[in-house]
Amino acid sequence: MKEKVSFGAINRLAVPAVIAGIAEPLISLTDIAVIGNVDEHPVEALAAAGIVGSFLSAIIWIVAQTKTAISAIVSQHLGASRLHAVRTLVPQAIAFNLLLSLAIFIFTSLFAGLIFGAYNAEGLILQYSVDYYRIRAVGYPLTLVTFALFGVFRGLQNTLWAMKASLAGAIINVVLDYVLVYGIEGVVPPLHLKGAAYASLAAQLVMLCIALYFYISRTPFSFRVRRKINPRIKDLLGMSFNLFIRTAALNFAIYLANAYATDYGRNYIAAQSMLMNIWLFFSFFIDGYANAGNAISGRLLGAGDYRRLWYLSVDICKYAIGIAVILMLVCGIFYDSIGLIFNKDPLVLASFASVFWMVLLMQPVNAVAFMFDGIFKGLGEAAYLRNVLLAATFLGFTPTLLITDYFNFKLYGIWMAFMVWMLVRSGALVFKFRRKYLKAVD
Repeated sequence: MKEKVSFGAINRLAVPAVIAGIAEPLISLTDIAVIGNVDEHPVEALAAAGIVGSFLSAIIWIVAQTKTAISAIVSQHLGASRLHAVRTLVPQAIAFNLLLSLAIFIFTSLFAGLIFGAYNAEGLILQYSVDYYRIRAVGYPLTLVTFALFGVFRGLQNTLWAMKASLAGAIINVVLDYVLVYGIEGVVPPLHLKGAAYASLAAQLVMLCIALYFYISRTPFSFRVRRKINPRIKDLLGMSFNLFIRTAALNFAIYLANAYATDYGRNYIAAQSMLMNIWLFFSFFIDGYANAGNAISGRLLGAGDYRRLWYLSVDICKYAIGIAVILMLVCGIFYDSIGLIFNKDPLVLASFASVFWMVLLMQPVNAVAFMFDGIFKGLGEAAYLRNVLLAATFLGFTPTLLITDYFNFKLYGIWMAFMVWMLVRSGALVFKFRRKYLKAVD
């Protein structure tokens, strides 16, 4: 038996997953780059896009955890050669995602003003936020069904299909962003912030159509929802619920960061929007290897191959840290130019440049945390992931933010809190994994 999962096997999953993973934050980055350079109220539009983007990410991350649960269960059954046992589970999970997304769309659209008022948005920023969100929210059903399909693909050890869908969506979004936001004289009127929302919606629809094609033509599953509930639905919902709680805690930290930045002033929330979206872009970039770890670890667990599971964790962390270091070096070289992509306001750029180095410094720590996040999801360790995020958020991030806010550190304090947050997450996951699986190589 081979002791290691080969570099090629990891990268066959990781590279497409990296490309698929960065498509979603690339859509948001494109939005803020285009919106931040409009002629009419660019700072307010950028702030609104950042606030709405973080809320959309919060909701999608929370409810899309069924994707991870589906992936873990499918990969474990694939490893145990029992894929037939989850044939009815998959369409039931997809139907659950669809119904849940419709309920979220209706509720949040009705109360959009209250939601973004809670982010301390007011005046023109609040108006922009509500208008932008009500269009973007139509995409919830599209995105959550797509993510459920992506979870099936990953469980089947295939991330190439998701990559193709995501890449097509990202290209559509970039093109339509420029066309709809700025307009084409005599052909398309400029739609400002609403144009970016329509562009994102079109991208989500394209991604769903491509994902549906691969699901129907290439997988052993169907869309037929049987009345008899699959026995594994309890495991799926239990894992999903724990991951919901975990992701809610994660997004509570992001909400606090944006609410405090908004309270500091429009230049701060505009800079925070840029920093947060770049941080998310890096996270999804590195997360491609976490997705590979998620898929492979579930299969190895199903096969009872703990030795290769240990070596997988070591190797995949090395690759992810290497990518993080490359990202740091590239951004370090172009440090003064990156902010200009998103906005030209000198006050916003000064706030951004003063803190961006902290975002870069976090990347190796992030890499370790994201790698073990992916592996633990593949192993079905959702309860432990939930507890780690709750501790990191309420015992690490929140106290640090409150203390640094008291001393008026502003954006420095927000990113110090994020650093503490990631150190707690990575440390707790490494400790648990070593204690449980190190004996496999002794």
